[in-house]
Amino acid sequence: MTLRPLLDGALTVAAGRAGAPGGLRYTERQLYYELCRVLQPLHAGPRRIPYTLAPPVRYARFAAALAARRDELPGLLPPAAPRPTGPRAAAAEEPDLYDYGLPRLLVCQSREIAAMLIANDLHLEAACPVLPADELPLDERLVGALERAGGAVVHVLHDASPSGLACFEQVKTTYGAAGAGPTGAGPTGVRVRSMGLVPRHAGTLHLTSGRGPHGHRGPLPAGLRPEERAWLGSGRTIELAAVAPARLLHTVIRQLRGGGTAGARRAPLHRRVSAARGSGFLSWPAG
Repeated sequence: MTLRPLLDGALTVAAGRAGAPGGLRYTERQLYYELCRVLQPLHAGPRRIPYTLAPPVRYARFAAALAARRDELPGLLPPAAPRPTGPRAAAAEEPDLYDYGLPRLLVCQSREIAAMLIANDLHLEAACPVLPADELPLDERLVGALERAGGAVVHVLHDASPSGLACFEQVKTTYGAAGAGPTGAGPTGVRVRSMGLVPRHAGTLHLTSGRGPHGHRGPLPAGLRPEERAWLGSGRTIELAAVAPARLLHTVIRQLRGGGTAGARRAPLHRRVSAARGSGFLSWPAG
């Protein structure tokens, strides 16, 4: 008996869940992890018992099943466009974009996740530009807008992985108040905060994990528990794509707004994803 009919049926269910509520847009990797939850619903176990899950199906098998059905899934985003090599489009299209103070900026480790957030209008609802990390360094006019805001925050959305930690440290070192920018003068007063996953949050949500070729060998945030340090040191990883799309959107909106929203003033996207109960994951521990 072939597994293809089983995968086709599970893929239909996964696509419906990934786009809920209200027709959210989602990436191919988000659809893969949703398929994992359909095939292996152990993510619904008690949160007081932390654990992560091994993928029940290989990505190559998922990709083969998806190839013939991609056009049937209207919420599925195309692969993210490669990093632009020419002048930044925003500078030409919005000449006054940098004339005002900018209180917050979201930098995403994953270009695909950045595209997904923008496709769901998060940048408009949260009044926060979204930028993939591979487009750093920041435009000097954008840095100036952050400086003018006074107390601006650059949030870094990243995986629980060695590359995720490296992404956060790069942004923190380069653009934090105590860091130095590309020309040696860091934007004073700009705070850099992690909005990434940590192992204990991944365990609480029972996310599907992977394993990289090497464990983390650099400095780790001071607030991590010993078991989390060992987890990262073993080479295990959790992608942001493993978080359900609605939960990810809900969490990012809450974090950008400082953790609170006024019900009567909620914008359409926040109302749509507020059913994804809980924040899903928090910032890295302080320290």
